[in-house]
Amino acid sequence: MALLAVLFMRHIFSAWIPAELGEQYIAGMILLGVAPCTAMVFVWSQLTKGDPNYTLVQVAVNDLVMIIAFAPIAAFLLGVTDVFVPWDTLLLSVSLFVVIPLVAGWLTRKVMRSESALQALGAKLKPLSIVGLVGTVILLFGFQAEKILSNPLDIVMIAIPLLLQTYLIFAIAYVWMRKWKQPHCIAAPGGMIGASNFFELAVAVAISLFGLSSGAALATVVGVLVEVPVMLSLVAYANRTRGQFSAISN
Repeated sequence: MALLAVLFMRHIFSAWIPAELGEQYIAGMILLGVAPCTAMVFVWSQLTKGDPNYTLVQVAVNDLVMIIAFAPIAAFLLGVTDVFVPWDTLLLSVSLFVVIPLVAGWLTRKVMRSESALQALGAKLKPLSIVGLVGTVILLFGFQAEKILSNPLDIVMIAIPLLLQTYLIFAIAYVWMRKWKQPHCIAAPGGMIGASNFFELAVAVAISLFGLSSGAALATVVGVLVEVPVMLSLVAYANRTRGQFSAISN
């Protein structure tokens, strides 16, 4: 993502985007790239009939990796592209959006005395989580609506490297899984988790580092804008190519 962002913003689209704004777009795209999905991948996995246990392990490992690696990788890549970032903001964002939810989930499972009680709690909280997610998306687009409507060309130029990155990462993982003779129920979620993004974390860090009206925040919001249709297209492709894995037992 960092390579594509620099290629497009500093070179291919440099004639149409001011240099300072282009650097902010690069920062936002990098933050999206280093925040792989830990939630929506459950939806994509279910839509492709992916193995739920494998998907759960993927997400758990991803959370643990992000706790250790998100801040260093983000700081390194932003530094390489000449964007200074304060470490305390990165670490605070990881704590709020990764560590605290992970610990809360672990404590909840410890407190619940049975699986049925845990499922009942999940059923009660599910409507609240949906409201929270929808509310977050509405607020994000509400704050950035004026910029999105007044700069449609910028939105397209931001979306192009984001789309290329998503399809490229999926292709690498999906083809690799096939060559390793993995079943489709493993290959599909394996490709999805690398292609999808933890956009909530990326947006939060972009706003914390660069401000709500910054180009970096806008770039992450564009990531939210293209996430669902792009991932649904990959779901459709994965389902159409299920037969290529038919020789491998699911």
